[in-house]
Amino acid sequence: MRKNHVREKLHAGDAVIGAFLGLGSPNVAELMACAGYDWLVVETEHNGLDSAQIEHVLMALNGSDCIPIVRVPSADPIFIQKALDVGGMGILAPMVRTAAEARAIVSATRYPPQGRRGFGPLRASRYTFDYPDYFANANDNILVALILETKEALDNLAEIAAVPGIDALVLGLFDLCLSLGLDPMQQPFAEVDRAIEQALAVCQKQGTAIGIGVGSPEELRQRHAQGFTFLTYGTDYMLLGAAARAGIDAFRNL
Repeated sequence: MRKNHVREKLHAGDAVIGAFLGLGSPNVAELMACAGYDWLVVETEHNGLDSAQIEHVLMALNGSDCIPIVRVPSADPIFIQKALDVGGMGILAPMVRTAAEARAIVSATRYPPQGRRGFGPLRASRYTFDYPDYFANANDNILVALILETKEALDNLAEIAAVPGIDALVLGLFDLCLSLGLDPMQQPFAEVDRAIEQALAVCQKQGTAIGIGVGSPEELRQRHAQGFTFLTYGTDYMLLGAAARAGIDAFRNL
């Protein structure tokens, strides 16, 4: 099993850059990996991908150093197990609200005695050829990132960040706005800015990497300077859409 260099960098305090793959295209995934991203997340919470399609996207990342992560639809252990067994080297779990939920997620990614993951990493073990190596190294290579996107998660932030095995916490600002009774289309909000500062302070004190999405190089530099190290620069569909709109707008203004 290859080393998860993203996990190692995060634990060393180094910043990494990634993006979300929402289109379900292996070709787009391969292109994004060739562009130089450290990690890429295969989106499965907000689209219609099934396990076979996820597997094909992960196959497209094989020829690169990019670390493949799967955003599971929920923290259900079956979703986590499938994402890892088909070759994900990390999971991103949505809507985590409590430390108990965080501990259960970590447990689902670890083989006994550290956790309760069932054994059967078919593609992840190169179709059983690497069974012993995978079993020996998986617990130390699987990246666990959680999305904090509710008021309850903020209230429990210190306890969640202290859970052993959590590699990164990611702020989901749109759902956080909704949880706070705010219109996410009208950002920024002072309440959200305060939540960001709170999360940064807690994670820096705990030594847990913290992530956020950015939409421009300027924002990327700003968030990195703030202390964010798990940085999301775009989604495949937003990057494609922005490039298309730029050309169309230029044409309409000729």
